[in-house]
Amino acid sequence: MNDDFLSNDPQGNVPQARARRYRFSVVWLVPIVAILIAGYLGWRGLTDRGPLIVISFDTADGLTSGQTEVKNKAVSLGTVDSIRLSDDMHHVEVGVRMTSSASRMLTDHARFWVVRPRINGASVTGLETVMSGAYIAMDAGEPGGRYTTHFKGLESPPGVRSDQPGHTYTLITQSLGSLGQGAPIFFRDVVVGEVLGYTMPPEGRGPIRVQIFVQAPYDSYLRTTTRFWNVSGVQVGLGPGGLKVKLQSLQALLSGGVAFDPPDARNEKNTLPSTAGADTTFLLYDSAEEANSAGYRERIPLVTYLTSSVSGLTKGGRLTMFGIQVGMIDDVKLEVDPATGKAHVRVAMELQPERVLDNQQVPPEAMAGLLRTQVAAGLRASIQSTSMLTGESEIALTFVKNAKPEQITMEGDAMVLPGQAGGMAGIMDSLSIIGDKIAAMPLTQMGDNLTSLLAHADARINSPDTKQALTALRGSLQNLQVISRDARTEMPQLLTGMDRTLKNANSVLSSYGGDTDFQRNLQQMMQQLNDAARSLRFLSDFLTHHPSALITGR
Repeated sequence: MNDDFLSNDPQGNVPQARARRYRFSVVWLVPIVAILIAGYLGWRGLTDRGPLIVISFDTADGLTSGQTEVKNKAVSLGTVDSIRLSDDMHHVEVGVRMTSSASRMLTDHARFWVVRPRINGASVTGLETVMSGAYIAMDAGEPGGRYTTHFKGLESPPGVRSDQPGHTYTLITQSLGSLGQGAPIFFRDVVVGEVLGYTMPPEGRGPIRVQIFVQAPYDSYLRTTTRFWNVSGVQVGLGPGGLKVKLQSLQALLSGGVAFDPPDARNEKNTLPSTAGADTTFLLYDSAEEANSAGYRERIPLVTYLTSSVSGLTKGGRLTMFGIQVGMIDDVKLEVDPATGKAHVRVAMELQPERVLDNQQVPPEAMAGLLRTQVAAGLRASIQSTSMLTGESEIALTFVKNAKPEQITMEGDAMVLPGQAGGMAGIMDSLSIIGDKIAAMPLTQMGDNLTSLLAHADARINSPDTKQALTALRGSLQNLQVISRDARTEMPQLLTGMDRTLKNANSVLSSYGGDTDFQRNLQQMMQQLNDAARSLRFLSDFLTHHPSALITGR
């Protein structure tokens, strides 16, 4: 066939082949762009791909593989890659593919926890996860640390974040009450921190150590003399002012709370104490009153012995003088003497002079002498009831009139004050003394004498002499009424005559005239007559209303 084709060309030339050009089609843009995007995404995924870490949780509640993210400040740092049970089946191991930017945060200082809706006391957190689902929160922790890919997740959010300014402190208490993790810390009713947790003492003996966190700048308010007290629940008190109910806040009612006071400047130099450093340990008092009492440095130990009932008297009770608190009760203890068998109650107290006096009025070294003088003047310690409803009692320092001479004795460093029965016991003792005195009275002989006196009085009243005297008295009264009637009749005539005499005397004086001794004497006589006439008028009026006054007097 090729030979035939060539033979047809008269010149024997071979024909040239023509190449067809293909035009570029827009359709090819789609796969090219797809390849470019896939390449970019692959490159981006490789560059952003971080390490695979394993976080151990007690449960995987709310976590979903391929969806649940790891976030810090709402920025995604990774995604949950897998969820599996551990070999011992005690916990869940969550595999998380982190981003490359989070690699530098993966140290043994980092912490992870699952953010879910939580109700802690009066606070509710994690509400944003109701619609979006739970996520794993991350806190990078303090700078430094050792790189690791295995972590133990927290079951609750930490109280302090690494980027939150402030300091942690420790409180020591014998009982927690309603304090729990997340309980607020108050300063002048402002929440300035929270309770991180607590540590029980070894074998359950000793005080409990409570860890708290105070935010900046409020941590600078803490001094070495700062006092903390428990404000959990509702404080109900019944005193002279009536029923008092105190509630710090609704959150403190449900989850407990702790409060502290402003810086204490009560010292000799009138300067603030030094600022408390981080991890400083403080005492946690049960109430604000107890914390305030702990601020008084001058304390004089006192002891008294009572042989009456001390019902309602407890440790922490008040020591008062004229109703004003001057100290506190330290201990109430029953003591029995084995030799004699006698029993009494030993009450240990602390006198705090700073409550009512300052060092300039009475120096501390002069208080002992002042107490000795007061005891010599009748100062005694007695128990008094402060509330009939609650049965609460206190020790009162009172001055007893005509008290037996007593002196202060020493019992170690404590001064022993003489005791005196008080309260209901004192009233019962007084009633007992009065009853003994009444029992010692000769009531039978007094009754016999009174019966004899009444018999003689009855015989005297019924005697003829008494009847005759009454008859004579009745006649005298009748005569008196006649005299009074005649006096009322004749008295106007007598007064009219006296007025006429006075007028005549005035006419005589007018006839004499001049300033002579006779005229002056006559004027003096006329003044006396005028006074006499006035007195007679008063006498007449009085006898008219009280005729019996002639016998009985006014």
